[in-house]
Amino acid sequence: MSQKFTKLQNNNKKSTAYGKWFATAVYDQRFVETEELANYIQQQASVKKSDIKAVLDELGGAMKHYFELGQKVKLDGIGIFKVGFSSIGTSDKLGCTAATITTRRVLFQPETVRIVVGQSVNKEGKIVQKYVVAKTLIKDVLFEETYDPSLKPEGNADSSDDSGSSTGSETAGGGSSTGSETAGGDPQNPGEGGDGLDQD
Repeated sequence: MSQKFTKLQNNNKKSTAYGKWFATAVYDQRFVETEELANYIQQQASVKKSDIKAVLDELGGAMKHYFELGQKVKLDGIGIFKVGFSSIGTSDKLGCTAATITTRRVLFQPETVRIVVGQSVNKEGKIVQKYVVAKTLIKDVLFEETYDPSLKPEGNADSSDDSGSSTGSETAGGGSSTGSETAGGDPQNPGEGGDGLDQD
């Protein structure tokens, strides 16, 4: 099995990537829902499907409980979930209250793992390992081009840059989202801004 992709050309004449072709993810329009997920997990573990489904049904409520306490939720092998939001800017500090908070969202930071890909010699002559950081959930995903017309790409092919990464929304580049930071960001983690829903 593999993640399917199709080829899309950037038709935005204002883009530096105008005319270039990008591999773009396409998805089956059918969602994998709780029942099917529970059935798959049952085949992988020695737990009854009904028990798994009960736990999955309660997961959303449990996460909501901890979000209401202002906490992050970390699921091993998956990543960290937390609350993000945007707010309206005010001209004075006293006017900046909870009432200025507008959109709220769930932010997701996938779990990563370091993978050794080789070694090199540094300036001191010592051998050091070279590694890449991979997202645990997708590090082994394979990719395959599809010609199935029922599979449609999501997003917009017009805003890709030369690297194939997008700036604000999913694009034909299939790259990482680099949406602008907002007042709802995490000041301790600038890379986790209010609009940074997911970072590929």
